[in-house]
Amino acid sequence: MTMIRNARLVPLAPGEVAPDQPLDVLVEGGSVTAVGTALDRPAGVEEIDAAGRWIAPGLWDQHVHLAQWTLASQRLDLAFARSPEDATRMVAERVAEYPELPVIGWGHRSGGWERDVTVSELDAVSGDTPVVLISGDGHHAWLNTIALMHLAMPVRDSVVREAEWFAAYARLSTLVGDDGTSPEAYRRTLDHAATMGVVGIVDFEFSGGVPEWQHRWANGCDLLSIRMATYADTLEDIIGRGLRTGDALPGCDDRLTMGPLKIISDGSLNTRTAWCCQPYADAHRLEYPCGQPNLSGAELRTLLARAHASGLEIATHAIGDAAVAEALASYADTGARGSIEHAQLVGRDDVREMARLGIRASIQPAHLLDDRDLTEKIWGDRSARSFAFRWMLDDGVELAMGSDAPVSPLDPWLAVSSAVHRSADERVAWHPEHALTPREALAASVDGQPMVRVGSRGDLVLLDADPLADLGDSAKTGAALRDMSVALTLVAGATVHSAL
Repeated sequence: MTMIRNARLVPLAPGEVAPDQPLDVLVEGGSVTAVGTALDRPAGVEEIDAAGRWIAPGLWDQHVHLAQWTLASQRLDLAFARSPEDATRMVAERVAEYPELPVIGWGHRSGGWERDVTVSELDAVSGDTPVVLISGDGHHAWLNTIALMHLAMPVRDSVVREAEWFAAYARLSTLVGDDGTSPEAYRRTLDHAATMGVVGIVDFEFSGGVPEWQHRWANGCDLLSIRMATYADTLEDIIGRGLRTGDALPGCDDRLTMGPLKIISDGSLNTRTAWCCQPYADAHRLEYPCGQPNLSGAELRTLLARAHASGLEIATHAIGDAAVAEALASYADTGARGSIEHAQLVGRDDVREMARLGIRASIQPAHLLDDRDLTEKIWGDRSARSFAFRWMLDDGVELAMGSDAPVSPLDPWLAVSSAVHRSADERVAWHPEHALTPREALAASVDGQPMVRVGSRGDLVLLDADPLADLGDSAKTGAALRDMSVALTLVAGATVHSAL
């Protein structure tokens, strides 16, 4: 139980108006039980003086690959590699420094490089050291021959893409071990997330599912709320356990719950496998000029129907506009509920259909910072339909924001800032007609919670600055949001972070 004194409420929903004066907020039994002035403090309740800071619902990251994000700090950072030569030079340096350790790299974006890479050029700088370089979108990996053989994949001279890579990723621990994903490592990740005001995460990791999370929860990872997704290959296990979306996992409290079925229906922009209605600008380089679906329409509908009938929501990854349209048609045909994950390129009518069906748009605004230049290069004027948040919000689509960590950092303030000011550098905002206001972006980050009131969850953040402050232009406002300082984070009324 916690009493927070002298806190300013942050209005989020349209039409909400915050009181002029700071108020007291009492949290008992995991929810807010009183909001007002000079509240009586029940015996034994901890009291915290907010000193005029701003109080808001806690932040959620609605799309995280938690094991991969936990491992990211241990990997070779290739985000600044601008060519295959840059990447191989960095690999050679790592091999020279640690010749007996496998090299696992993350973050290169070869979609902007002038040529395709080869396994043989990676072999030339790595010798007998296994090398696995995972692209920044997570949809392909560049491996050397010894790594291909270790992970039981056919030897080839090209990268490994999409479904073949996703299956191989699950075997990566046989090469590098799993020390980086121990409960202790996860707990460090969760502790850091709490410092940014994160109270909950939807975990889309490829994993062992229920037993792994039960083990972590019992060994110190019971800090934040977690919704655990499943994939097609573990769907029948989840159904067999009788788990429905929202159910607490057996042996755990109601902060660790069953999430959605995750379906990866197409690829990505960087890998040029996102399924589009028109060809890519450099289609002459591609086996599939428009990208391609990972599942047929019948396969997609079968999965949606099976999950829906078993009480599971569905989170359908769809980046290209053709993939978005097919996913929405599948939701309509099956009556399934859930979200489109990413919805990076959309048609105007498809946004309206998303609203009609009540399908959420699970968006990752920080992706637009990385994808801006490549989108202009290979999608051209379709960039006007990319990251179309304003269309979605104006048409009544529910927005749920996240990071897709490690594709972007697990940082809700980076996501909010990116939605408000669509630029990462000195350039003007990219398609500012689709920008959100700070209130709209924050509202999309709090899992549907309104301004703090009686009955609100006891998942709260105390901020050192007003997150809705208008600083005159989007660049200044975005910068202030990016640097937001979190003084206190509560989950179910318990302090999980304090800088007071």
